[in-house]
Formats: sequence, C-alpha cells, structure tokens
Amino acid sequence: MSEDGGARRDDRRPAAPGERPGAAAGLTGSARAVPPSPGGPAPDAGAHPDTDPAGGGRAGRFWSARRVPSGLVALVLLAGAGLLLYDVAAVRAHRPAAAWRRELADELATRHLDDPWVLGGAAAAVVLGIWLIALAVTPGLRAVLPMRSTAPGVRAGLDRPAAALVLRDRAMEVAGVQSVRMTVGRRRAHARAVAHFRDLDAVRRDLHTALGAGLRELGLAHRPALTVDVRRPKDPGKG
Repeated sequence: MSEDGGARRDDRRPAAPGERPGAAAGLTGSARAVPPSPGGPAPDAGAHPDTDPAGGGRAGRFWSARRVPSGLVALVLLAGAGLLLYDVAAVRAHRPAAAWRRELADELATRHLDDPWVLGGAAAAVVLGIWLIALAVTPGLRAVLPMRSTAPGVRAGLDRPAAALVLRDRAMEVAGVQSVRMTVGRRRAHARAVAHFRDLDAVRRDLHTALGAGLRELGLAHRPALTVDVRRPKDPGKG
C-alpha cells in the first residue's frame, strides 16, 4: 500500500486456499482506500489489523465533505449579506432605503407572533436548522462500507453496489438458483432468490452458507446481518 496523496489497494493479492480464482482481484478492484477525512475520527496510530473472525472492527464510517450543502448555504448567506450591505450603504449615502427593506420592517413591526406567516417562517427556519445540524454531526457517504484496517493510517471502503455484485455472483453459483436480487446495507444484507428444480429449504441453506462466506471474505469492519428469501418462479400461465 502507499499513502502518498491517496492510498491504493494491491490488486495482485494471491487467492487464499479454497478461494475462487479471481475473487481477490474482483474484491480489491471494487474496494477503494480513502485517507481519513478531516471531519471524521482520527485513526489510531498504534492500531493493528483487525483479526476478529466475526468481522467486527472498530473502523468508523467515512465522513462526507458536504460540498453541495456548504456551497448552497454559503451562496445564500453571501447574496443576503451583500444585498443588505448594499442597501445600508445606499442609506448612508443619503438615498432612500430599498422598498423590500421598508416593507419587511413594516411587516415585522405590525404582524403578531401568532400570525400564520410568522409561524410558517419560524417552522421553516427550525426545519432548516435541524437539517444543517444533522449534516454537521452525521458522517454521510452511506454508499461506502468501511473495511477492516490493514495498515496504520490507511482506511479502505467498499461500495455497496460492488459488494452486492460480488455476493450475487456467489449466490448464482448455488445449484438450483435461477436468479438473485441482492441488496447490501450498513446493517443488513438481503438476498431474494428464485429457485426452480431443488427443494427451497436446501437452496436456502446453501445460500446462507455461500453468502455468509462471501460476507466474511469482503473484509468489512461491521459485517451486516444476512437474510435470505427463496421462492419458486412465477407461472406465466397464471399471469
């Protein structure tokens, strides 16, 4: 691994004993190593690679830079402050105040606190403030699943669609599985499979085994719980 400007995962990792050929390359190709974000928790310099067989690591989620919300808030504040300062400077230059500022001052002086417009504006301000606070205290980047640390100062993450694709390929290798729809979240991985010629309970057990092994090989810091649903294909003649 290298840490100059952005960590990289080595795609030439040999496959472990019993591992499908190409699984290692497919996994590392989908994973991305990300340096710690300034807003997120700093990594422990003395931390060692997580060897917990259950896959539960201490790596936290990645923090989003929140560039779009920050840019929008900055633009609105800049426009409002610039407009207000321009009008104040015009008044200081012995020019009449802008009509919008005179009307706003009259409305604020005459409307009561129980007026619907006042209550609506206050509610909108509260909702906007709660949204901004939530953006400030939550990590974001929900599409990136943290992986176990393999080196001090380096954090790796796996995209949820990539993880779902790897698990779907694993599920399609189970005998009797016709199609699989795989979704992977931060806390739960859910497989919806269609099986045709085998017993559904046997297919379900094999899927649990295959997908459980696949989740362990993903190397996630917090392994999601696995649920599997298996059903028969729909009969075209029944609509």
